[in-house]
Amino acid sequence: MLYIHIPFCDSKCSYCAFNSYVDKYYLKKEYMDALLVQLEYEFKRFNTKKNSIKTLFIGGGTPSTISPKLYTPLFEKIKPYLAKDAEITSEANPNSATYEWLEGMMFLGVNRLSFGVQSFSDEKLKLLNRAHNSKQAKEAIIMAKEIGFEHISLDLIYATDGDSKELLQNDIDEAFKLPIDHLSAYALTIEEGTAFETKPQMSKEDLELTSWLFNEIKKYGFDQYEISNFGTYKSKHNLGYWEYKDYIGLGCGAVGKKDNKRFYPSSDIESYIKNPLDIQTETLSEDDIKIEKIFLGLRSIVGVNKNILDEHELSRAKILVDEKKLILKNDIFYNHDYLLSDEIALFLTS
Repeated sequence: MLYIHIPFCDSKCSYCAFNSYVDKYYLKKEYMDALLVQLEYEFKRFNTKKNSIKTLFIGGGTPSTISPKLYTPLFEKIKPYLAKDAEITSEANPNSATYEWLEGMMFLGVNRLSFGVQSFSDEKLKLLNRAHNSKQAKEAIIMAKEIGFEHISLDLIYATDGDSKELLQNDIDEAFKLPIDHLSAYALTIEEGTAFETKPQMSKEDLELTSWLFNEIKKYGFDQYEISNFGTYKSKHNLGYWEYKDYIGLGCGAVGKKDNKRFYPSSDIESYIKNPLDIQTETLSEDDIKIEKIFLGLRSIVGVNKNILDEHELSRAKILVDEKKLILKNDIFYNHDYLLSDEIALFLTS
């Protein structure tokens, strides 16, 4: 697994806490060159073999602010290491995913796109400070399909002040008129350092409304395979995180993981360009790893293997099975209500 972080954006969304910049476009070429330096280092650190990378994900920020020409050296370096049937995803914003950009990325090998749509309400898009409107979102997704992208996903945001059943129903209905096979629905969260930090009232989650929303999405035949992710196609890259696989994290603000080590390149773009190999290492304890596996497994179809639980946790898991809150199948505990995943995980580990 390989993740590449692109920190450039054409506007800063009011809720965004990701490492991204709207005023550093002049650093694009230098940044892409720095990624190549780190990539070579990571291939050695991870002892990466030819044809072994099964998933590549380009996220951000906004990957569609970088021209395919600037991605070309990276793809040339990565190509020998990619498995023949590798899932290669790029995020994209509707306003910057032009025909030329989409065609160029497809030529490089991208076979899956994830569009940051967030809503089909122009009023809500303005509130979130998105740089596109609903018409642009629809046109970009239809264009991507016509160009020939095999898998297309879109993101929606809910739990926003002003959300109603009517608004969310319209978002879902409009989404499913489009040629998508995957949908991610994220609750708006207020984070430090964002424009919404001083407006906590912007986030309003109603669990009853969330439950209704998830059920409406499922009515369209999209299986929920993680608390925020639905599809007739399940992203292999997403599943890899929840299965606790190792992954290379490339770029400023990215994170990588190998065995019990987690790697953090510099989150400051100038510092990263100056020295892409200034990478902090965190060592995870056995308890850290177990707790992460429990939390990730319970919020997805991965589940939790009974063999990682101690006697106390096992006895608590069995209580939840008796209460029909967990299902035990082939030595794996599965949670069927992801909205309760954190509460169940805390009950197991307390």
